[in-house]
Amino acid sequence: MGWMTRFLSVVAFLAIGVLFSPETFGSKSDGQHPPKLATFLKLAHLLCFSTAFGAALWVTFIGGIIMFKNLPRHQFGNLQSKMFPAYFSMVGVCCAVSVGSFGYLHPWKTASASEKYQLGFILAAFAFNLSNLFVFTPMTIQLSQQTSQGY
Repeated sequence: MGWMTRFLSVVAFLAIGVLFSPETFGSKSDGQHPPKLATFLKLAHLLCFSTAFGAALWVTFIGGIIMFKNLPRHQFGNLQSKMFPAYFSMVGVCCAVSVGSFGYLHPWKTASASEKYQLGFILAAFAFNLSNLFVFTPMTIQLSQQTSQGY
């Protein structure tokens, strides 16, 4: 893909974002928060949430399947042991920013029921990601190293 195609893709996605979320890109705030802060937090939430979602889709359904089908098992396991900690760290940071910005923009006491559900789901995703990062990934890497050494 040439640079022009990538550039046009970015412009198209930005235009779609402006169409579907105009308040993120410059409309007036509702008055609860300073307009510049609200705009920054909405943009941060949008970018971090979409980055985490896109990375999850890519790693699960595209990159992982291609690597599994085309690499020898030992190389695939070694690559996953290096890639997953970085992946879960990136998704964890994105989830933390999304939770913080969404929680600040929609305080629990004044949030609607749907906003409370949204915050709950983002918090659950963050918790599951942290459990993958700190519990399951180290256990899996250790088990993988033991089996490759012949234990």
